[in-house]
Amino acid sequence: MSTQENFIEKDSFRDRVGFISEDGKRKFIYPKKPSGKFYKYRTILSYFLLTILFIGPFIKINEQPFLMLNILERKFVILGQVFWPQDFHLVALTFVTAVVFIILFTVAYGRLFCGWICPQTIFMEMLFRKIEYWIDGDRGQQLRLASMPWNAEKIKKRLLKNSIFYLISFAIGNVFLMYIIGSDQWLNIVTDDPSRHIGGLTAMLIFSGIFFFVFAWFREQACIVVCPYGRLQGVLLDRNSIVIAYDRLRGEPRAKFRKNEDRTKAGKGDCIDCGQCVDVCPTGIDIRNGTQLECVNCTACIDACDAVMDKINKPRGLIKYASENQIANGENWKFTPRLAFYTSVLVLLLSLMGFLIFQRVKVEATILRTPGQLFQLHDDNIVSNLYNYQLINKTPKPINAEIKVIEPTTARIMIPGNESQNFTLGVQEIKKGAMFIYIPLEDLNSGKNYIKVGVYNGDELLDQVKVTFMAPIKK
Repeated sequence: MSTQENFIEKDSFRDRVGFISEDGKRKFIYPKKPSGKFYKYRTILSYFLLTILFIGPFIKINEQPFLMLNILERKFVILGQVFWPQDFHLVALTFVTAVVFIILFTVAYGRLFCGWICPQTIFMEMLFRKIEYWIDGDRGQQLRLASMPWNAEKIKKRLLKNSIFYLISFAIGNVFLMYIIGSDQWLNIVTDDPSRHIGGLTAMLIFSGIFFFVFAWFREQACIVVCPYGRLQGVLLDRNSIVIAYDRLRGEPRAKFRKNEDRTKAGKGDCIDCGQCVDVCPTGIDIRNGTQLECVNCTACIDACDAVMDKINKPRGLIKYASENQIANGENWKFTPRLAFYTSVLVLLLSLMGFLIFQRVKVEATILRTPGQLFQLHDDNIVSNLYNYQLINKTPKPINAEIKVIEPTTARIMIPGNESQNFTLGVQEIKKGAMFIYIPLEDLNSGKNYIKVGVYNGDELLDQVKVTFMAPIKK
């Protein structure tokens, strides 16, 4: 075989994906049931995240949902903080931060998110796949079941599995619905007459059907074909990114295991070509071919390989978390200055977002001098300026607001038609109007002055703004 033919044969895996057969038909992947240290850690984390997901709609913070994204009413609640369309600048900043976070996180840590936190992976591997193992058995039993003709056993197992899959999909759909409309509204709908919600029930059944389709049939294709994040790996990863990697320097040349053989003297690597890393892969790839688009960093191959290494008395870590450069240089994973820098940037971005969210004012005040209007000097040496104000209530309940001048203390406000300067702002209400501010001439400098105006709820300062105040030139 020529060098070119050998190269083509070696890299032929790049010309196909694991879920498509040679004749172009769908090829179902039946991964072996994983076990090991990383799988145990992933299971614990997944069940913790699933618990948070399912109880999240019922958690209240300051009488508000833990998380609610009510697109229909344009109301968003994050950690008990209510956000309205007027907070769009925060939404935009959050989006930019999320994009930067994804880029930096991926450059540093690869697809760690996909294997440990991604909802698709958690639902598929920790929920639906476990049910499949319980009903259909492990890889070998699933292969036999798939190849056998339709008989009573196969029909019974398929009906049982798909029925449970759809019920879980329906439950997940209802949980997501609660994150949109809130658990209180969801409970009202559930306990109400179903005939009054036929449209909503139909939509929920369709949505559940989509969920069922994804986890019963589409499966790994969601990660390989649909997910844009997976396709970004080609431009985000570099040779210093942490990925699940096969230590080719240690493993090659691979050869079958022979008892009592000194593999070092025989010129053989530690890889015994058992294929366990391929059998457990949920996307059907061979990690020994290097980093690939299909790899979701689920660590199943690490656990499988470590188990084999234990059996043949070889050190673990033939497949491990490492960068390409670490593999090439024969180094173990370490927290490099590069990772420390990227991690610091990520922490800084998240801290900034947290600060902006929790420091958000309850009532947003905008006070500007009315365009085209000059000051007025009254007979008692009092100077007045005309202003336009706008108050926005960002809280989930009505609030009483009063406008006061903070500095100078000798100033007073007069709102035509509202002598008390008090307002009752409804939920998400915007109050607009005009007002005069009066200040003694002796407390002003010539020309432009700056004063502080605050919006209060009783003694609580809700927001304050700094505005200009024009005065006559003193001689």
